[in-house]
Amino acid sequence: MSPRRDEKAAAARLRRAGQRAQRDPDEPQPRERARDRAAERPQRGELVALLEKRGRFMVGQPFFGSGPKPIVDRDRTSNYGDLVLLRVSNRGGKGHAKVVRRLGRPDVAADVLEALMLDRGLKRRFDPAVERAAREPRAVAVDGRRDLRELTTFTIDPATAKDFDDAISAEALGEERWRIWVHIADVSAYVRPGDLVDREAFKRSTSVYVPGKVEPMLPEGLSNDACSLRPHADRLAVTVELELHAAAVTKVAFYRSTIRSDERLDYERVDRIFAGEEAAQEPWAEPLRAARAAAAALQAKRERQGALAIESSEPEFTFDREGHVTAVEGRVQTESHRLIEHLMILANEQVAKLLAERRSPALFRVHERPDGSAAERLVAQLASLGVPTPPLPESPTSQQAAEVIAEASRLVVEHARRNGGAGATGLGSLVLRSLKQARYDPRNLGHTGLGLEHYCHFTSPIRRYPDLVCHRALLAAVGGGEEEPQASRLPGAADWTSARERDAMQIERAADDVARCFLLERRLFEAGAGAQPEFDGEVVSVIGAGAFVAFGDGYEGLLPVRRLRGDWWELNEEGTILRGERSGATIRIGDAVRVVVDRVDAPRGRVDLYPLELAQPAR
Repeated sequence: MSPRRDEKAAAARLRRAGQRAQRDPDEPQPRERARDRAAERPQRGELVALLEKRGRFMVGQPFFGSGPKPIVDRDRTSNYGDLVLLRVSNRGGKGHAKVVRRLGRPDVAADVLEALMLDRGLKRRFDPAVERAAREPRAVAVDGRRDLRELTTFTIDPATAKDFDDAISAEALGEERWRIWVHIADVSAYVRPGDLVDREAFKRSTSVYVPGKVEPMLPEGLSNDACSLRPHADRLAVTVELELHAAAVTKVAFYRSTIRSDERLDYERVDRIFAGEEAAQEPWAEPLRAARAAAAALQAKRERQGALAIESSEPEFTFDREGHVTAVEGRVQTESHRLIEHLMILANEQVAKLLAERRSPALFRVHERPDGSAAERLVAQLASLGVPTPPLPESPTSQQAAEVIAEASRLVVEHARRNGGAGATGLGSLVLRSLKQARYDPRNLGHTGLGLEHYCHFTSPIRRYPDLVCHRALLAAVGGGEEEPQASRLPGAADWTSARERDAMQIERAADDVARCFLLERRLFEAGAGAQPEFDGEVVSVIGAGAFVAFGDGYEGLLPVRRLRGDWWELNEEGTILRGERSGATIRIGDAVRVVVDRVDAPRGRVDLYPLELAQPAR
């Protein structure tokens, strides 16, 4: 599974860190969301259900919520206790259903994740006509495509990646001077505006990644084969060629190309090379050194520009052959990740700058400045927790608010480091929630989180439809053989793709919760019947109903205030502290807590905790 790159990857890591902690108190809780989805099912006509026996009938029990239980026509593919996808009809005034597909068993994590994706409206299959078109793709012929197959090129991706949509070439030109080539899969050569694949890609708008699974935007024939920049194979690309002096771009060119990747590197291998534990090989050793040096210069510039500084990790789950979760590891961003991220951000920025200068119709990635009130609330929240805060101007403008929040993010990181990492997740979520949500827009409104005036998504056209739009816009602007997107359609496209991205994030967050819960159930089972393992945890967020706690090896759960007997708990105005009215005791973001697991609802990704001890750190 390939994680997203550049700004979206960074944002996803931050959002996923302490997912419960970042949930807005007004956001519907899991059961409320399940009821909302149940109300939509009759329109969709499909239902994810558990087959149960009711007298002489087989019925479908809605698996992710409540609702009618249709009578199920028996078939040979499924039996009682199976998890299935049903097609529901109103035959004879009563609910009847047929099994469309057997999904597996409710105690197998991979099966439940598949069911979750279907329940959230993902198709999980392409129309046969779309599949056929993708299996026999024909690239459009264009003049001026440059042959770069002799240029040393490599990819850096997760070890499990199958779709490679970016590759790098690099060379040193002298003291703090480099030439960088960012090669991006030329999806626009295969997916033509308005064709079958294009229409389906627009409907999906984004690939959705859940533990062990992916709902791709493009069929496998394109995403994993024809468009994927696989090693030792000729592939079509759109290249951004840049010359850098330190972190300043002195020259840039955009063109279609043919490349041939010399090596398929993964993050872990590159980190071993950077640590001196493994030797880089020719012919890509020198290009990798040049790319590393250029990325370091870009990192220094980004820090000077005041981009957000928040540290977090992203969960990576391991499954056995039967589909059970066996482990989770928090994947922390390393130097190899930062190398690719900085080069992708640089390419995106340069494409956006050209599109803005040419007034080309396109979809920009915008992250507008926060309101002054958001900065004031963040400063108040951090101050309530004893965290150092930046100076706050009176009635701050949006520009001042952005500067205050960026400085606050750096102070949060420093504070967490001084305290051995305590509070990093919860405090980081406060910073993120003070910002407006990034989205797509035909207008170039800048990107506050990255501190950039020009930004778009260009580097992942295999996985994001807005990137494909920007490819077409760029190639039209530079005479690359494409027609520019229709400006009149872009506002609607921006709204649609932004909404689909938000849906994808919600699905991915829910799936991570489900996978964590299955792993926790496994750990509790291995501890033995009757055992109640105790866990050290940390409060990462508080709401009126209780405190969300990160505990153990990456688990999260809710500590309901109803479990804290003998007191009445109230949430403070800043939303950072629960205070007992009688005792005056407090539960604050960052506090240590020792808990046991009360209940695990794996299909719904919910863990309820019981407190053993609240151990507040010294202030």
